[in-house]
Amino acid sequence: MMVSSRGGGGVPVEHSVRVGISFGLTSGVITTLGLLVGLSAGTSSQLAVMGGVFTIAVADSLSDALGIHVSEEAEGVHSKREVWTATIATFASKLLMALTFAIPVVLLDLDAAVVVSILWGAFALSVLSWNLARSQGVRAGPVVSEHLVVATIVIVAAHLIGRWISSVFS
Repeated sequence: MMVSSRGGGGVPVEHSVRVGISFGLTSGVITTLGLLVGLSAGTSSQLAVMGGVFTIAVADSLSDALGIHVSEEAEGVHSKREVWTATIATFASKLLMALTFAIPVVLLDLDAAVVVSILWGAFALSVLSWNLARSQGVRAGPVVSEHLVVATIVIVAAHLIGRWISSVFS
């Protein structure tokens, strides 16, 4: 959904939609994968992972939406409509993306669900990054690679933290 009308400020509403969706999808992939991998490594509990995914889908989506809201307001160049458009786009895209990670957890055993979730997250982040690069007229490879490296660092760190917590508190 690309809206090209101006929301009363100096920036097109399209910008607000793009900001909200790109932030929400990226955050939905990274934070949900980090939580899913960390909880899986720390508890090996499908119930804990499902609870974590649903909790992060709602709580972190609301948190990120408020963060974008305040950030867009702080720029001082956006109309109320643009700020609320970014807020709603962030919430909806983060919520929906985070909830997609519940599907493999429900359908598969936990180890397989983690692998499928990592592959799904890498694919979703790659598509988003490729589209971002194309819209900016830059080569997609370096942008996709950079974002996948950051995601890999998050996943590895979350896994190690989960294993550490499991060893300390078991």
